[in-house]
Amino acid sequence: MRIDPELAATVAAVADEGTLDAASRRLRMTPSAVSQRLKTLEQQLGRILVVRSKPVRLTEAGETVVRLARQMALLEHDAWGGLGLDEGETGRTRIPLAVNADSMATWFLPPLARLSAGHGLDFDLHRDDQNFTARLLESGTVMAAVTSESAPVTGCSVSPLGVLEYHAMAERGFCERWFAQGVTAQALVAAPFVDFDRRDTLQHDWLEAKGVPHQDVPRHYVPASADYALAVRLGLGWGMVPVLQQTEGLVPLGGPPLRVELHWQQWNLRSPLLDTIAGEVADEAMRVLSR
Repeated sequence: MRIDPELAATVAAVADEGTLDAASRRLRMTPSAVSQRLKTLEQQLGRILVVRSKPVRLTEAGETVVRLARQMALLEHDAWGGLGLDEGETGRTRIPLAVNADSMATWFLPPLARLSAGHGLDFDLHRDDQNFTARLLESGTVMAAVTSESAPVTGCSVSPLGVLEYHAMAERGFCERWFAQGVTAQALVAAPFVDFDRRDTLQHDWLEAKGVPHQDVPRHYVPASADYALAVRLGLGWGMVPVLQQTEGLVPLGGPPLRVELHWQQWNLRSPLLDTIAGEVADEAMRVLSR
């Protein structure tokens, strides 16, 4: 059985936009037409592809179809390029990528800006912790990801980018208030720290390396990378700050630096466009990340 590329692209549009109404505006057709396309493909495949909640949720079969739709769109873009047609004739190409918050805030956007200036690309960035971005590759949500996982996701290739290094830092006045007698275990039990979110373990790992269980230590949650660094600079709490975000006024607390190895994983396709994106990202990582 052949899957109609137009029907698969409709499923991808619904997944991207979150609702049938939003997908209909993007595809320039009525919501009922979008619904009919979904129903047609579901009947052909004998499987439910989309759970019609708000936002919609893809089933496992739906994830497979979306992955196929994105791969076909990517290969079509490469084919048009091979025919010598410019982006004005072929239209813009959406490139969904996954990246961790600290990379997005420090080094990942400049290469995308350079790529956008030279190609008709619309980047659709999905932000998640570096330990979880690979899951977005598995689901077909993204074509490539910055991840801490060195083992390739099924159907993907992987290459190292470099190391994002974090140091425990605090604002000078915060140190004078909480660490006047030194950064001791007793002081660390009482001094509040800044957590990124409830899946972030960097601060927990540093505390445990200092012999302090993190569970009962006071903390603030600031789930945005730039705001997180600002919160530490303002003295809200101490935190693990990437080297690329460290500024004057922050005092190192000592202890072991934490090194997060980053990797680039992408679909294992022969795609000049995807390889161009990977090359630009790797060049930027080589310039700014630790080895």
